[in-house]
Amino acid sequence: MVGTLEASGRQVFKFGFGESPFSPPPRVQAALQSARKRREYTAVAGLPELREKIAAFHCEIDGYPIDMGQVLVAPGTKALFYNTMQVFQDAEVYLPEPSWVSYAPQARIAGHRVFRVPTSWDEAWRVNPSLLDDIITRHGRGGRDKLMVLNCPGNPDGLTYTRSELIALSQVLREHGVWVVSDEIYGLLHHRGEHVSLASLYPERTLVITGLSKWCGAGGWRLGALILPADAPEDLRAGLLGLGSETYSCAPTPIQVAALSAYALDLELHGFLAGQRRVLSEIGNAIHLALANAGIRVHPPQGGFYLLLDFRPFADALAVRGINDDEALCGELLKATGVALLPGSAFGMDREALTARLAYVDFDGDAALEDAQDPAKDILAHAAKMLEGIEALRSWLLN
Repeated sequence: MVGTLEASGRQVFKFGFGESPFSPPPRVQAALQSARKRREYTAVAGLPELREKIAAFHCEIDGYPIDMGQVLVAPGTKALFYNTMQVFQDAEVYLPEPSWVSYAPQARIAGHRVFRVPTSWDEAWRVNPSLLDDIITRHGRGGRDKLMVLNCPGNPDGLTYTRSELIALSQVLREHGVWVVSDEIYGLLHHRGEHVSLASLYPERTLVITGLSKWCGAGGWRLGALILPADAPEDLRAGLLGLGSETYSCAPTPIQVAALSAYALDLELHGFLAGQRRVLSEIGNAIHLALANAGIRVHPPQGGFYLLLDFRPFADALAVRGINDDEALCGELLKATGVALLPGSAFGMDREALTARLAYVDFDGDAALEDAQDPAKDILAHAAKMLEGIEALRSWLLN
C-alpha cells in the first residue's frame, strides 16, 4: 500500500522498515571494490583471517576472551539463526513477547515447541526472571534441550538490559541449563556505547549472533557471524558447519575480504560508531518526546533505531472509530495520515494490545554523520520529515 500511496502523489512517512540509514565507511567500500575479482569459495566457517579479526574485535568491545575457533561466518544472521534452530532436535524455545518476527517461524520450521514469555510496558518490555523461571518450570520437559532467544538492544523496542538485569536472568538460565541465542546485532549501536554481552556473564551456553548489517550499514551485503561458547560441544560446531555446507557453502568471498577492513578497530572506526550513536540518540529522543507529547506511551530509546508505541490510552476513542486491533490501527493510520508503522502482532504481541513499531531511519544518514562531527551542528534538522509525520499522527489521534 505504501508504494500505491506514493504513486498517487501522497506524502508517506516511512516508519515501517528498519534499515540502517548510514553507508559503510569509505574504506570498507573501497575494500569491496578491490575484492571484486575474488570469486573462490572459502571454508564454510569463513576466511581464517576474518574469523581472527572478528574474535579480536568482539573480545575488545565486549570484554571477554574469544578465540577464532569460536567464530563462524555466514551470509547474514538469518542463516545462522536458522541453522542454530536446526542443529537442536525437538527443543523448547522460549521467546520474549515481543521479539523479532523471524524467531518464531524459524523455530517452528525446525520442529521446536515455542513458548512466549510475556513482558509489559511497566517493565520496559524486559523479561522478568521470576516469570521466566515459572514458565520454564511449567513447560519444561526432561530430555529436551531448552533454548531462549534474547535481542538487545531490541527490535522492536529499542531497549536493552542492564548488567544487573542480565545477571539475574543468567541465574535462571543457568539453573535450567538453557542455551541462549543472544542476538546482539544492534550491540554496537547502544546509544551510550555501554552494551553488555550476555556471553560475558553466561559464557557456557550463550551463542552470540552479530554481523555488519546494522552498525556498519551493510544489510544487503549479508555478512553475519556466530560466536560459540569456548567449550561448546564439538558436535554443536560440527553440526552448524555441516548445515552451512549443505545450505549456503560460504559467505560471499568479496564481502568477507571487505569485512576485514570493517573489523579493524581503530580511531577511524571508533569515530564512525560514535557519530552514529550521536545521530541515533538525538533523533530517537526527539521522536520519543514528540510521541509522548501526543499522548502515546513509549519508552525513550537506548540503542538501535526503534520505538515500540503503546496506543492503549486511546483505546476507547479508537473503538468508537471501529479500530480494535493493531492491524486495523496501522492500516487506518497509513490511509488517513501517510504514517507507515508495523503492528506489534508481527512481533508476537496480542493484536488487541494496540502496539506498533516505529523505525526512525527515514533520513540521509551520511549527511547526518558528516554534521555529527561538528558539535555545533543541529542534528535534528535531519529529522524534520519524521517529526512532520509524528505531528500528522498526533493530529489524527487528537481529532
